[in-house]
Amino acid sequence: MSRFHSYSFGNVLEIARQRPGATRVAGMYAWNQLGRRVIKGEKGIRILAPIIGIKRKREEEAEKDITRQNIRVLVGFRNAYVFDVAQTEGAELPAMREVYGDVGENHDRLVSFIEHQGIALVYTDNIAPALGMSYGGRIAILPGQSKAETFATLVHELAHEMLHKAERRTTTTKVVRETEAEAIAFVVGKAVGLEAGSASADYIHLYHGNASLLAESLEVIQQTSAVILAALQPPTAEQAAMPDAELAKVA
Repeated sequence: MSRFHSYSFGNVLEIARQRPGATRVAGMYAWNQLGRRVIKGEKGIRILAPIIGIKRKREEEAEKDITRQNIRVLVGFRNAYVFDVAQTEGAELPAMREVYGDVGENHDRLVSFIEHQGIALVYTDNIAPALGMSYGGRIAILPGQSKAETFATLVHELAHEMLHKAERRTTTTKVVRETEAEAIAFVVGKAVGLEAGSASADYIHLYHGNASLLAESLEVIQQTSAVILAALQPPTAEQAAMPDAELAKVA
């Protein structure tokens, strides 16, 4: 489960039954997009993929609410095949995090901001190989990362908490959510002096994000980054003198 947290329980069991040592799986098309090819003769891991259909509203219902004319519904499942990274060969996978720099006091300020939002923060090895996870009111971080990497991961997961754990989640895709969260991590990291190299671009590319998707989300990326960066500012003399309860209200 820790390795395949985004898969259903049934598919986790299928992967474990067919290839217990699997660490990272994807379909043939996804591997090809990453510059890798499935080795000839390798047997795919069978999982169940959802079939999504469109339920069309009646004309009179659609006229009442033109913004919700059609509804996506689950109509069934089909067999699909994925392959573990060990079953592929080709280009090296992009480094998911190569962030460098000194975060200084920004790490503690970020943790304080997260706590003031009522979000629980835990450090656990159980999420490996993921560096961080957002659960809606709770963030889990993989221990052992550098301070710069931890900071970038925290911002990424905080962005998910702020943007993708409420109503907006239903209007976005996983590609959009990951693109937005990583772009926010890049903006905030850059603002505090971190160097990410191509790590953020590689991460977005891994989820098939592109310039078009990024452009559509620029406003929400800017606004969310601004909120986080404001929280990282050193407290003013007036705020420093406030009781904790009052300071929490300001935050």
